[in-house]
Amino acid sequence: MAGTGGGGGGGGGGGGLLGGGGLRGHGELPLNADINVTSLVDVAFVLLIIFMITAPIMQGGVDVRLPRAQARPLEPKSGLVVSLDREGRIYFDQAPLSYEDFRATFPAFVRTKRPTGVYLRADGRVPYADVVQVLAVIRASGVADVGLVAEPETIER
Repeated sequence: MAGTGGGGGGGGGGGGLLGGGGLRGHGELPLNADINVTSLVDVAFVLLIIFMITAPIMQGGVDVRLPRAQARPLEPKSGLVVSLDREGRIYFDQAPLSYEDFRATFPAFVRTKRPTGVYLRADGRVPYADVVQVLAVIRASGVADVGLVAEPETIER
């Protein structure tokens, strides 16, 4: 009876080469349930850097050379921005439209969204008649507050 119990050799206890069930056989090493956050933080920082680099690039907008004016220029703050580029294309929410499409869709947009103001950014090289036509569509759709955006005039002395 002395040799039949627990305790001794390499069969059941802890410490023999053949005994046990791997590294955590009978509690030799405690189970570590912590999450390794080092790699998670590394990935988060890489994503943050990527977004910091690409965010200014995505803010491009429509290429418009604004006319210069001596009066205090308007800066589009809140409201809707309509742009008219050099070729006469109308951009409404960064989407290019023809004059006919703009005339058809803009009044419906004003009825549903009810913008507080509309800012018209027209390239200085666009014919005045094109600017007046776009302005007439904006005014005819019920927008009372229309601002014309311009660059500040530099006065050289």
